Amino acid sequence: MDDLDQYDALGLGELVNAGKVTPAELLDRAIARTEAVDPKLNAVVAKHYDVARQQIAETKPSGPFAGVPFLLKDLGVGLKGTITTEGSRAFADSVAPADTTLPRRAKAAGFVIFGKAASPEFGLTTSTESKLWGYTRNPWNLERIAGGSSGGSAAAVAARIVPIAHASDGGGSIRIPAACCGLFGLKPSRARVPVDVARAVGWNGLSTQHAVSISVRDSAALLDAWAGPEVGDSVTPPPPTKGTFLDAVGRAPGRLRIALIETTHGGVAPDPDVKAGLMDVARLCESLGHQIEPTAYKLDAAALAEAMGVGMGADLSSRLDRLAAERGRPITEDDVEMVTLRLIERGRGYTAANYVDARRTFDTAAVEVARMHQTYDLILSPTVAQAPVPLGRLSLSPDNIGDFARAIGAFSPYTALQNQIGVPSMSVPLVWNDEGLPLGMMFSAPFGAEELLYSLAAQLEQARPWKDRRPPVCA
Repeated sequence: MDDLDQYDALGLGELVNAGKVTPAELLDRAIARTEAVDPKLNAVVAKHYDVARQQIAETKPSGPFAGVPFLLKDLGVGLKGTITTEGSRAFADSVAPADTTLPRRAKAAGFVIFGKAASPEFGLTTSTESKLWGYTRNPWNLERIAGGSSGGSAAAVAARIVPIAHASDGGGSIRIPAACCGLFGLKPSRARVPVDVARAVGWNGLSTQHAVSISVRDSAALLDAWAGPEVGDSVTPPPPTKGTFLDAVGRAPGRLRIALIETTHGGVAPDPDVKAGLMDVARLCESLGHQIEPTAYKLDAAALAEAMGVGMGADLSSRLDRLAAERGRPITEDDVEMVTLRLIERGRGYTAANYVDARRTFDTAAVEVARMHQTYDLILSPTVAQAPVPLGRLSLSPDNIGDFARAIGAFSPYTALQNQIGVPSMSVPLVWNDEGLPLGMMFSAPFGAEELLYSLAAQLEQARPWKDRRPPVCA
């Protein structure tokens, strides 16, 4: 049992399927690990230990991830009989009447769900901290952010509580925490992973679901397990062209032409250590036979930012106004944080025309980037422009909202574009700075091309392995 840290989730599933370890033993180990390290991290905010034990007792876990303990993000999913708070005091007592799509599919793949990982309120910032749950800390430096909004999942995986955990991404919320915590994180194409119909158009269709993981193959196998339409879905990306996503991990990517983006379309440049890491990864790609060409996006950054604000504000105001009507009282600062409240107020002022114009802005950008992909197979950039920043800087309850907006724009200006245009994108943990903090590098692909990302990721993983790099909290 002491050697299980060396296994990824598929490896643990293989041990269970071979009868070398039991699901109950893996669960007990995950619980013990949580109790040992999570007081330092504050990553696991809901502990469903009895629910997990009941799952094992009632149904013998089977499948590729048989018996592997799993954490859901405390946002956007429901596990029957448990609370999903969305990181908000407004939903602190919201009990799910049934499992939603992703927990059902996770269980079908063999996972045993034993808790939920922290999220900031409604996933609205790139640090996982909230008035409801407090700070989630980075295992590499406890005074730094774990990223957001899937920072609880990322901190738990980096600390080896679990080898993979659920995450979601509406503007970078899989890739940013993966970068901050030294993990692999892939955001799938829009609609690749289904969500329940009530949440299907979250943030004007920007939000997607998947995971953060130690290994590339775990991510690919999980995407195989929960990709594909749900009953009633009308749109889904094309399936893999050759077998499965896991098959792509074992396939060489070929010689790729990769565009190198250093400065964002909004004019933000990375910090020196991030730039150095980007150039290092570009050289690594060239050593593997790929062609790197510096280029730049030709996009209207201001229009895209405004369009994203419309989607977020309209979504929040619609949801929270429904909640206010159900409860018979308005939503106030006693329910939600300052930035959330301002977004709700702005959202009430948007019109249907604003919403349609926002979608048109995204679609126009998607055409421009698709034209780039007629020349380039992939696009390489940093995941974030800075190393993980100190806790408190990106709080949704700031002293000054203008300072908050500037700080978040300086830290994470790269990742929202892929949500806006719906394409897949991954953060790969290839670089650590002189302070020992991980710096993720991001590769983005055309719509539906997750296979190509997984093939390259596996090649990079073999060339520069990261699985055995452990943060200080693991000592």
